[in-house]
Amino acid sequence: MFRALLNAFKIRELRNRILFTVGILALYSFGTNLTIPGVDATKILSQVDTGIMGMLDLFSGGALSKFSVFSLGIMPYITSSIIMQLLQVVIPKLDALAKEGEVGRRKVNQISRYVTVGLALIQSTAMTFYFRNYGVVIHFDWMHIVLIIVTLTAGTTVIMWLGELINIHGIGNGISLIIFASIISRIPGQVISLFRLESTNWFLIALFAIISVGVVMAIIVITQGERRIPVQYAKRIVGRKVFGGQTTYIPLKVNQSGVMPIIFAVSMLLFPATIAQFINVKWLQDLATWLSPSINGRINVFYIIIYSILIIAFAYFYTAIAFNPNETSDNLRKYGGYIPGMRPGKNTTDFLSNILNRITLPGAIFLAIIAILPEILIDTMNIPFRFGGTSVLIAVSVALETMKWLESQLMMRDYEGFIK
Repeated sequence: MFRALLNAFKIRELRNRILFTVGILALYSFGTNLTIPGVDATKILSQVDTGIMGMLDLFSGGALSKFSVFSLGIMPYITSSIIMQLLQVVIPKLDALAKEGEVGRRKVNQISRYVTVGLALIQSTAMTFYFRNYGVVIHFDWMHIVLIIVTLTAGTTVIMWLGELINIHGIGNGISLIIFASIISRIPGQVISLFRLESTNWFLIALFAIISVGVVMAIIVITQGERRIPVQYAKRIVGRKVFGGQTTYIPLKVNQSGVMPIIFAVSMLLFPATIAQFINVKWLQDLATWLSPSINGRINVFYIIIYSILIIAFAYFYTAIAFNPNETSDNLRKYGGYIPGMRPGKNTTDFLSNILNRITLPGAIFLAIIAILPEILIDTMNIPFRFGGTSVLIAVSVALETMKWLESQLMMRDYEGFIK
């Protein structure tokens, strides 16, 4: 790995791309520490430890706890992307537009940007009025309200722009790398907090570290795991040339949906708690309590069960969106391909659907385990290390994708990569 990085720095183009990415991430880090004028960030710390605010603070790299210009983070853009993916299933015209090649994808991305700005405006307005109750906003007049809302919305827009700059001039996926940087930047502070505990149990900390390494290794194995379906293409003779006849495969990933089921499940569980913060109704308050990760300092078993069921259900739902067996079967038949032992058409579609359903179940169960394991370990070991399975899964997945991108660039120049 280090040798491959060394080889990458020997190539001027890759070196410039790596340095450009590092510079953009440094600029993002500066923005997370730039507090908005007219707020008292010291009064916000107690409100971002748990719940939806804790999650937003994690994905913003600690910007929310400082009430900086990047407090909203990239979550409005992620929500917008999820909405656009779901709308492509519901609206046929939007789905057709997304399949029109580069021009169609640009139009869909443009719509997604507008939706992001709208969501950022709504979320920044709600956040401003929510933190008013805790004295965070020093001068609560219309001038300061507009200033805070516009600044937060502009911060999200700038983050979106920085991510697209990385896509063009940097390495890997820009938005994913920004989320990766936000998550990784919290680890040193969490580790330091462990060593500052007065009653430090070194055995439990060592055990926690070993389990963490094992979880990361398991995530790597499951993320890269796939079922390869062999595909044979028939030979075609056009003039004096022979086309086709080669054998390839369709890679069906064990974790086809990635981290999206966890994000969907967290959003569903946090929605009642978010509404309960603004509406004081008893049944809504009770529902928010039952759906909270812990009750009276102990882990909530009902929350664990509902959380796991939602993750598994959303894993099947998102996999059905990400991979369409019927469309794959039609494409195979159109280009003269077939799966050995399977007739083209309905038999191929049923075969792919059965395989996908079988491999999705272990992937979904793994996601549920990864999501709830940190909460269980924190409750049983009493270690205040607030770094959930979702964060680890995102960080490892982004690191693997970035390594693969750099690997492909090095292979184009006949260098040894990360695999060897």
